[in-house]
Amino acid sequence: MVDESTEINAAASDDTLSEMRDLYSIIRQANEAYYQNDEPVLVDAEYDKKKERLRQLERRYPNLKAVDSPTGKVGAPPAEGFKKARHEVPMLSLDNAFSVEEVLEFDAKVRRFLGWDIGTPLEYDAEPKIDGLSLSLTYVDGLLRRATTRGDGTTGEDVTRNAQTIPEIPERIEGAPSFMEVRGEIYMGREEFKSLNERQEAASGKTYMNPRNAAAGSLRQIDPEITRNRKLQFFAHGFGKISEPLGATHAQAMTRLSEMGLPTNPITKTCSNFNEMKEYFEGIEQQRSRLAYDIDGVVFKVSRISLQTRLGSSSTAPRWAVSAKFPGETAWTTLRRIEIQVGRTGALSPVARLDPVTVGGVVVSNATLHNEDYIAGVGSDGQPIRDGKDLREGDWVKVYRAGDVIPKVADVDCSRRKGGSTRFEFPKACPACGSAAPREETDAVRRCGGDIACPAQQVERLKHFVSRNAFNVEGLGDRLIEQFHSEGLLRQPADIFKLRKRIGSGENSLQEWHGWGAKSASKLFDEIDSRRSISLNRLIFALGIRHVGEGVADRLALHFGTWSAFDETLTSACERNENALSELVSVEGIGETIAKSLIGAFSDPNIKKAMDGLVNELKDIQDVERAQISDSPISGITIVFTGTLAAMTRAEAKARAEALGARISGSVSARTGLVVAGQGSGSKGKKAQELGVRVIDEAEWLDLVGKAG
Repeated sequence: MVDESTEINAAASDDTLSEMRDLYSIIRQANEAYYQNDEPVLVDAEYDKKKERLRQLERRYPNLKAVDSPTGKVGAPPAEGFKKARHEVPMLSLDNAFSVEEVLEFDAKVRRFLGWDIGTPLEYDAEPKIDGLSLSLTYVDGLLRRATTRGDGTTGEDVTRNAQTIPEIPERIEGAPSFMEVRGEIYMGREEFKSLNERQEAASGKTYMNPRNAAAGSLRQIDPEITRNRKLQFFAHGFGKISEPLGATHAQAMTRLSEMGLPTNPITKTCSNFNEMKEYFEGIEQQRSRLAYDIDGVVFKVSRISLQTRLGSSSTAPRWAVSAKFPGETAWTTLRRIEIQVGRTGALSPVARLDPVTVGGVVVSNATLHNEDYIAGVGSDGQPIRDGKDLREGDWVKVYRAGDVIPKVADVDCSRRKGGSTRFEFPKACPACGSAAPREETDAVRRCGGDIACPAQQVERLKHFVSRNAFNVEGLGDRLIEQFHSEGLLRQPADIFKLRKRIGSGENSLQEWHGWGAKSASKLFDEIDSRRSISLNRLIFALGIRHVGEGVADRLALHFGTWSAFDETLTSACERNENALSELVSVEGIGETIAKSLIGAFSDPNIKKAMDGLVNELKDIQDVERAQISDSPISGITIVFTGTLAAMTRAEAKARAEALGARISGSVSARTGLVVAGQGSGSKGKKAQELGVRVIDEAEWLDLVGKAG
């Protein structure tokens, strides 16, 4: 894994794009394996490091956010087999820290958000992070009404019948608020895990990799009696929607839950300063092996509930909590050869093929090598680069633990290098189509110049198009995409919707292919036809435009609302229309790099023709429904903050506005509905007046959101 520091060499910023793409592939596969199949392919420490690395890059280079970034998502969609249940309040994951120094930085970020200096007292409640399965328990008038897994954070699986078999989860509690959603962790103790695997092995049944895996599989049994016999346990660690407060601090709330009969972890502590947080983390790490259950870190939460409310949450994690993780495992093996793969944006990505090595029962055989500078250990200027390795075929390398996905080389032992080894010669042409693969002056990644004519890019774009968070065409997997492409049936996304006409009947129909029948072929074509209706954000994401990941697609869709408005603005921007260009960059988070990438795609006649052909195959592009929050006077309004605010930080003001349903923009345009001007508002306030946009001062803003609160 790369160095955990958040500092990244600015000169190598474009280098990160290739790495981000690899990280997405790894994390997506790991999410599905972990959340849906209960068969993790990455240890938690390695998964956390990869996801945190992606967050670090995105924070440092917000305008270079990777395509397919999973950092705006939580978990994975619910698995089939259980009724879906929507959470009253999203069940978010936690941001991670991988050292006590990063915990200190978390504290600094909290203080910056609140506008507090280091001398202001701030307490944190600390608790071990159980390595289990998140569960939400909903009590109405003291009765357990529903138990739900986290799922994707918005919708989970209703496992109420199974949860009722766990003795530690009370079906009735006294003294509870009329509505209370308790959140906690289902886990399996180490002794029960060992016993379960012994019983399973004796019965020739499925054995489990670890207690978390076993707990998740046990809770999701169709037969509740199987769950009952698995001796699962539960710790409450928080709450969601609640009709009345449980206490002024998190610790008080947990004490109240304990008094109601819900189990809470006894080895928790309120820390008054960073030294106490550090001591607690180190103490729990020392106890780790002696505990009766698995843990993978420590959770620190801002103690006062009122401050948690002020801090709020991002799209994926609360700002008031962090998970400090324990380090993971590594192993040494031989790098046999280096191969070059071509991604859908044309990037040439080197991959290490390794002698398979087992780390904790998981086999590692591949590793990402990112780009030619990473392999060479020096940049184009001949200077050593951060994390560069000087890797050569035959080297003895250290890798982080992974399963069927691609980990990263952490180190190389040059002392074991055999004589005669030579540096790897990175290709200057695309290995798939032979087109020149130039490298821009500021880019560490070589890119195939063949664009959508390159067969490798075609295949990867098609795979992206049908992926879960794009058009989600079930049954049209990677191998089938490759097969259809090799047969000349698929070149562009629109071709997918023409498959029924091309191979739906006749001598060369799909049902005549080996392994296919009339029923399976019809099922695939019906699935494809069912995807002719798509939401605008998914469509934009599915186009696979460089730098346009899910988060960017969501923001574009929310801003423009309809495909016609989006298409019209981009077409005008390609013609250098100043109003269109201003409109595009006014979208929050859309900087010069993303705007340039969008305009480049819409300017390319071949890409534009492919997009128009796709849209013609669709029946319905669903307009975005603007979020509406009851009684909020700013719901659906685009707001621009400018100048310095006195009562709260700019970050807190934006978070408050978003929580009330507003959209935040970085610049003033005709779509702006309100400008909040603090001291020294400058040109934005002046432009708002010119456009006739309402401008209010901080006092009016506080009065406005006070009414909404």
